[in-house]
Amino acid sequence: MSPRAAGATQHELSRVGLLATLSGETLARLAQRMRRENVPAGAAVVSEGEEGERFYVVLSGLLAATQESRGPQSVLRPGDYFGEVALAMNMPRTATVRALTPATVASCDQATFDEFVRPLFADD
Repeated sequence: MSPRAAGATQHELSRVGLLATLSGETLARLAQRMRRENVPAGAAVVSEGEEGERFYVVLSGLLAATQESRGPQSVLRPGDYFGEVALAMNMPRTATVRALTPATVASCDQATFDEFVRPLFADD
């Protein structure tokens, strides 16, 4: 697989604080299994209440996380991530995430999340 075909590059993932502790080799394997997606301004990436199937990292642009009951919660920037709650706790999405500007995200499925990312949330 050529680096261009990868969902994300190892360098891009190394800028995500949560993932920065992974070894270079592990980051490279994770990058190959990620799916890259360009999101137009105004489009929702995930919607509150839907089933969560993917974990996302922000590569470029700005996105807003909002909750129906509480309104705007946070602005997500490059290096931030979202979608971990639905996957880790096996529950519906807790917020809607919508692009404020044209954005690029990379995501992985549940199996990839469980293998690479879930251990990073474990309390040692």
